[in-house]
Amino acid sequence: MIAYRAMLDVPRELIERVTRLLRAERRRRGTRRGTRALGCRREAVLGLVWFRKHEEMTVLAAGFGISRATAYRYRDEVITVLSDQAPDLHQALEQVAEHGWSHVIVDGKVFRTDRCAETTTSVKGTEINSWYSGKHRAFGGNVQAIMRPDGFPVWTCEVEPGHRHDITAARQRGVLGTLYWAASQLDLPTLADGGYEGAGHGVHTPVKQPSDGNVLAADNLTFNALHRATRAVGERGFAMLTTRWRALQRITASPSKIGTIVAAALVLTHLENPRSHRSC
Repeated sequence: MIAYRAMLDVPRELIERVTRLLRAERRRRGTRRGTRALGCRREAVLGLVWFRKHEEMTVLAAGFGISRATAYRYRDEVITVLSDQAPDLHQALEQVAEHGWSHVIVDGKVFRTDRCAETTTSVKGTEINSWYSGKHRAFGGNVQAIMRPDGFPVWTCEVEPGHRHDITAARQRGVLGTLYWAASQLDLPTLADGGYEGAGHGVHTPVKQPSDGNVLAADNLTFNALHRATRAVGERGFAMLTTRWRALQRITASPSKIGTIVAAALVLTHLENPRSHRSC
């Protein structure tokens, strides 16, 4: 291999924050000094290089002078330490309400991954691939997220198999029940796309086009136009995560780890944008 110098375009403060988290984790485990191949700072840099550039692990390990297996272990440690800092849904919604935002936006995304052989039985009784999304015609895992009205992501959930629709994934992870609570207790309604039709109290979706050939009334058309224009900003949330942290664009780890990796990327986004925790 040929070595060359490269730049990592993340703030120095972000590296310091991740380093402190890793140092605290080593103290918690009782790790003795000098027993690890990399110090906390270099381990933090390794993790950030992987998130930011999605380097092939063999090349990344060689750049840090460690084995491929050790690089995987350190990367997973960074992911775990970061994901442990992610807020739960109640905390995230309470913070949004406290800062005076008028509503939140729920959306789902299928994060693509390598093909998996796990199968399940569909509602029609046929055997299907559990991680295959018919809508996207790709293998991946469905992750639900909550965004503020300005599109900044505040929470992501654990992964669901890609064959599940957004509303099913949201129900499975208890997202809808918490959104009902936010609407009634925090006066914080939720906007969602047509994939969440029938979600229930406090989750507003567009009015569905009649199937009998009739057209929507003018007031319903106006509602749909306003709803879509307001909700569309929420699409920015997943774009912020996937464009900034390229490792999310195609996840080659076990599909069951997708939710943890996305949560770690969410925490990195929050740490990198400390001013994001502001009032509207």
